[in-house]
Amino acid sequence: MNANTFKAPWGKTLRWMSAFSVVVVLAVTVPLFIAIKSETDRWVAAWLVVLLPVAALFTIRSFAIEPNMLAIQRLLWTTLLPLSGLQSAESVPGVMRGSLRLFGNGGMFSITGLYRNRTLGNYRAFVTDQTKTVVLRFPKRTVVVSPENPEQFVAEISQFAFRTA
Repeated sequence: MNANTFKAPWGKTLRWMSAFSVVVVLAVTVPLFIAIKSETDRWVAAWLVVLLPVAALFTIRSFAIEPNMLAIQRLLWTTLLPLSGLQSAESVPGVMRGSLRLFGNGGMFSITGLYRNRTLGNYRAFVTDQTKTVVLRFPKRTVVVSPENPEQFVAEISQFAFRTA
């Protein structure tokens, strides 16, 4: 990893939620798969098991700051977030507290998607540790990420984004 790349550590909540999700999916589907006699119903149970690797694909591995771009590295692809128009970057631990998930994943290998709370309004989350959150504000959107060192991340992204703006 280069100097402008930050790991995406898993916080305690994400570790517990991911483990719980795996246990629940397996605890429900394995006995269901064994008990079901109909081939059609077995396919339904099998699809529940497919949920685990599909959710795992959305795991966030790191955040790489590039000129005018934040690259969010997943397992098999990178989500690119243009930094043009970035108005502010601020480390705000726990900023997701009290959020309502509008669409997305609330803790099976990542916390990603569209959320809403009183502090931020609507925002997009790319989070693995809710205690290390950074709020990126743009004119028409807000994004929350969780790099391993939030203060250093804010300094780096501010340097890149505001220098090129």
